[in-house]
Amino acid sequence: MSELPPPPSIADGAATDDVVAWVAEHLGDLTREGADGVTAGAIRGGQSAADTALAGLDITGYARDRSTVLPVNRRGASRMSPYIRHGLLTLREVWDAVADAPSRDCSRYRDELMWQEYARHLYARVGTELGQSLRREQPRPQGWTAQPWPDEMNCMSSVVGELHDDGWLVNQTRMWLASQWAVRAGATWRDGEDEMFAHLLDGSRAANRLGWQWTVGTGSGKVYGFSRWQVNKRAPSLCRNCALNDACPIENWPDDDLGPAVDGPDLNKAPIPAGPVHVEGTGAEQVWITAESLGTADPALAAQPDRPAVFVFDEPLLRKLRLSGKRLVFLAETLGEIASTRPLEVRRGPVADELSGRSLATTWAPVPGFSRIADAVAPVELHPWPWLVRPTTSSVRSFSAWRRSH
Repeated sequence: MSELPPPPSIADGAATDDVVAWVAEHLGDLTREGADGVTAGAIRGGQSAADTALAGLDITGYARDRSTVLPVNRRGASRMSPYIRHGLLTLREVWDAVADAPSRDCSRYRDELMWQEYARHLYARVGTELGQSLRREQPRPQGWTAQPWPDEMNCMSSVVGELHDDGWLVNQTRMWLASQWAVRAGATWRDGEDEMFAHLLDGSRAANRLGWQWTVGTGSGKVYGFSRWQVNKRAPSLCRNCALNDACPIENWPDDDLGPAVDGPDLNKAPIPAGPVHVEGTGAEQVWITAESLGTADPALAAQPDRPAVFVFDEPLLRKLRLSGKRLVFLAETLGEIASTRPLEVRRGPVADELSGRSLATTWAPVPGFSRIADAVAPVELHPWPWLVRPTTSSVRSFSAWRRSH
């Protein structure tokens, strides 16, 4: 078992470089880049950063510009997703924050928030089976001999560079990468999803796997074809400055053939696990906080503002995933700020082992790992998850089918 010192708190004057150094020293051996290669991404972690982003959220023009890639200053995407993914902001808080936006922008933005909620409902329902093709096998085109994301294609090298440097991408370029990897190059979609997930500050298996399955046709039953047309429309400078401008390998649309049907999980109308409606139990001595819910409004944290907390970096899982250090810096920035407001114990090791024998309060989370660990550590106080719309008995076969029930 290993207890770590709490990360430096940016809220108390520490610099991002201090947090990077903390991650390199205590977690660097678990990162994709190694201790010497740990850097910060483009979006700061911590509740203060999340609150500042929410206060400045302006989605005017979102419906028009949400898919713009370049120039960067024309992008309509809000960059709120890392804060939502880690529970620094709830979907309800963001939903309410855009109530006064122009109606078309508000409607389109709220559709995206509902898509995030749908992803959580789907993941709560099927769990790890979301890592397998849901409805069809992916198409397997023939004839692509280059790497799935070729360096010589400016649209690919530019987007992959942004993914590696910043840890964040607009949704349009996420679809480009997924479609190029699986639909055009025929590489296995799960491998590409793993590569993207490792770098994204908002990386969640729910949203990332759903996005890939929707794009490559394994979940939606419809292939999203990536071609030069999208690049010219969303980021024309990439084509103009590409060495392959006169010999573009994606000049034409790819085939849109679907793979054969698979016997996947039942997606038809059935109950969706949702966790407790009300707090179950009382009197816990310590709060177990998870990467799903790190905000100060986390129900278990907020129940007693002075109650000590504990967070465990899951060493076996991190060793397997080899996440980018950017993701761990984001988490460490967040944990450092929590440590400045209440006693926080930070540990590294197998989570159930590190928490064994403790009297714990925690917030239920819609991910399979939570249920597995909670079964082992038996929290004495379980708080409800802050759903945007609480799950019902419904179909998760498609977003539209799910939306009709909510």
